[in-house]
Amino acid sequence: MRRSILLAAALTTTLALAACSSGESGEETTTEPQESGSASGSLTVWVDETRQDAVTAAAASFEEETGTSVEVVLKNFEDIRADFLAQVPTGEGPDITVGAHDWLGELTTNGVVAPLELGDKAGDFETVSIEAFTQDGQVYGLPYAIENIALIRNTALAAEAPATWDDAVAAGQAAGTQFPILVQSDGDKGDPYTHYPLQTSFGAPVFTQNEDGSYSSELAMGGPEGQAYAQWLGAQGAAGVLSQDTTYDIAVEAFKNGQSPFIVGGPWMIESFEGLDLSIDPIPSAGGQPAQPFVGVQGFYLSAESENAIVANDFLVNFLSSEDAQLALYEAGNRLPALTAAADAAAAEDPIVAGFRAVGAEALPMPSIPEMASVWSFWGVTEAAIVSGADPVATWDKMIADIQGAIDS
Repeated sequence: MRRSILLAAALTTTLALAACSSGESGEETTTEPQESGSASGSLTVWVDETRQDAVTAAAASFEEETGTSVEVVLKNFEDIRADFLAQVPTGEGPDITVGAHDWLGELTTNGVVAPLELGDKAGDFETVSIEAFTQDGQVYGLPYAIENIALIRNTALAAEAPATWDDAVAAGQAAGTQFPILVQSDGDKGDPYTHYPLQTSFGAPVFTQNEDGSYSSELAMGGPEGQAYAQWLGAQGAAGVLSQDTTYDIAVEAFKNGQSPFIVGGPWMIESFEGLDLSIDPIPSAGGQPAQPFVGVQGFYLSAESENAIVANDFLVNFLSSEDAQLALYEAGNRLPALTAAADAAAAEDPIVAGFRAVGAEALPMPSIPEMASVWSFWGVTEAAIVSGADPVATWDKMIADIQGAIDS
């Protein structure tokens, strides 16, 4: 069976972890690959409320087929990362936890997660979802959901998708609405996540990427490309197209009320726009290159201290990666499935999902490397200052120097 082959492969690289680790399961892991129905021991899985029912259903199937008991523990999502970091080294943590891909740098730095053996199953997932959980050539998470922003268009106010940022502004002005295009911000904190595709359209990604899609620690948003983006930000602020006063709530309310044909946002906004005829389009380029937003991926991590690492790998790779499980997780969280077959099914049923998927396919995983922590505190406030009138080049260059200094310290 294909499942047995994957178990054998998992044994080769995870046996050392299984032999020396301690977790909540309390059972010794066998040193031989196990066929369905012969697994032993127990697993503990941490989930939040949204994922609880879907994971419980997959766990029931796993218990029936393997004989391994699975305890699904409900946690507040906001508490999971800190609790996992604190408890795994003490042997009190779970075998598996739900989590976001951008936790990866912190989790690997602290040695609390183990790589997975996906085998040929890796090819069954959307490429960007595997890239998001990849570090140093190894995959550390079983992805289940993908989310990204795109251009949400009110087709009653704009019949066609704009090809460029200038086209979008012109179409918004022609529509006669209060806002030509809505891009949220957060006062003097800015919002670099939402503005990121506009930055990448100038060829200024935050870090350089390796061939496998993972990130190096080399900053890539300085130099002429970053300065050009900063000058564009200043010009848009001076023209009143971008404003730090356009908060999330203001932007959503304005779009809902027909005050703009366009808003840059994610699937979490859609329920607020009931009754509008919407299209999901690529974010228009401001700098001439593709406008690539960040992709966030949700998944499941394997504890580095799991006593049943091989069995846990089996549960992740052969049960939580099934089409039924991934669709159940999609229906619970309303985020695009990471499994390609499940994503195909979801997109076929909903053109909104299909639109976000098409944009996400060309997007970039949010960096999960530890150096990213040095970026956020400088990035948004710098963009906000430039939009509000600060000297674009000098302010941007200072930000780059400050970030590099924080990384080097």
